[in-house]
Amino acid sequence: MRPLEILSSAGGLLGLAILAIPRLRALRRAGLAVPVALLLAVAQVLVEGPRWQMAPAYALTAILFLIWLTGIVRPRAVHVNRLVAGSGAALGVLAALASVLLATVMPVFRFPEPTGPYAIGTTTYHWVDASRPELFSDTPGDRRELMAQVWYPAEPQPSAPRAPYIQDAETVTSAMARLAGFPGPVFSQLGYVTSDAVASARMAADSPRYPVLISLTGLGGFRAASTFQIQELVSHGYVVVGLDQPGAAAVTRFPGGREIPGWPRDKIYPLISQSWTPRPDAPTLQGEALPDGIIPYFAQDVSFALDRLTALNEADPAGILTGRLDLTRAGVFGISWGGATAGEACANDQRLKACFIMDVQMTAHVVKVGLRQPVMFMTRDAGTFRLERERSGGWPEEEISGTIQTMTDVYRRLPSAGYYVEVPGLFHVDFTDVPVWSPVTRQLGLNGTIDARRAHDIINAYSVAFFDEHLMGRSSSLLEGPSSRFPEARFMRHQGGPERLSTSVRSR
Repeated sequence: MRPLEILSSAGGLLGLAILAIPRLRALRRAGLAVPVALLLAVAQVLVEGPRWQMAPAYALTAILFLIWLTGIVRPRAVHVNRLVAGSGAALGVLAALASVLLATVMPVFRFPEPTGPYAIGTTTYHWVDASRPELFSDTPGDRRELMAQVWYPAEPQPSAPRAPYIQDAETVTSAMARLAGFPGPVFSQLGYVTSDAVASARMAADSPRYPVLISLTGLGGFRAASTFQIQELVSHGYVVVGLDQPGAAAVTRFPGGREIPGWPRDKIYPLISQSWTPRPDAPTLQGEALPDGIIPYFAQDVSFALDRLTALNEADPAGILTGRLDLTRAGVFGISWGGATAGEACANDQRLKACFIMDVQMTAHVVKVGLRQPVMFMTRDAGTFRLERERSGGWPEEEISGTIQTMTDVYRRLPSAGYYVEVPGLFHVDFTDVPVWSPVTRQLGLNGTIDARRAHDIINAYSVAFFDEHLMGRSSSLLEGPSSRFPEARFMRHQGGPERLSTSVRSR
């Protein structure tokens, strides 16, 4: 709970106790506790912002104030028998405790401080690809548009306000709730969460140019859904570009308020599965045949983003990125559907020099042609997939085998450096921020047996080490073999060419 939420809840309970207990009510100036509680509630709303989790506490304070005010204006009018008074007091206690519980279960959390030496800045761009149609719009003639948020190493500004975790939070959280089948406000507290970034901060001056990474999240997500990983990479000297891709993102909101809502999983999944297992009767979208499914279309967004970043490097209208991007050292990372898109983009665009893929089946095209860049795959064992299926559903056996088999097939045939990291105990959402949204995600079966912070530490350490090695030229002992720092991780590597996988990987 936030500080004023704690004070407001405590003030409401104190006011309730004073009105309900005659001995306390008889104390001199005791009645002032009720208007003070109201002032605390008002201050909390004005300073920290209201949220639905605090609604029972707000209602309690308002009712207490009305009772107190009635007692001041018409002292003889307040006569309540003991049974009614006791029942009311009990309900008041329950209301206060309900707010405490809800605010704790749905917290306004803080991200851990990144471990690198750089502060973080952020800015956002709207890009239009006039060469491609928008397949997820109902308006004929629309062209493909992206929202891109850039996080970059910045000069420190300790006292500057921090940028929100989610831009357009009300729109985004409502869209996520809709896709998940929840009421619209259920994730609204995320609108009060801040990142460690400062909007439009001056870029760090100690290096002339910084390597660039494209970040791709999963279906129904948003561009900042892996902020734990994005901020860690930026703090170590990378520019990270997160994309909201219409159709895949929970919602893509453009300047002026236009929106393209994300497609539900059951609607978009046939288009994705065609990328994994092509069928002769290829699906179509807006009259366009998709023999290789929809993932190549999304992978083109990555190439377009590289084109736009090249233009920004020449002349950034915001005056931040001009001349500061080293696009000869560009990479991509992605989780789930975003990982499949990352793999497809790396197969098609050799400007990408390193690829970090998390927990997803590779497309049939990538399995066929392979990847030429250094690649790190990170996933979990088949037993953990099945445990997740038991706890929260999903993951039919063909998806488990498809994910493991295609990742290992591509890894085995890499002509350049390759790494395969398997972490038993990680669930799918552990690769995103979701486990830190609420302490009850484990009870709901959403995250695995590894503590969420520990899971993020593992992912961050390996992603920084991988990109440092292949984009920065900084070697890391973490990539030399199994690590005593992370005994949970099963680590394999090879330096190119066909490789026979160890028994631990093959015998699933």
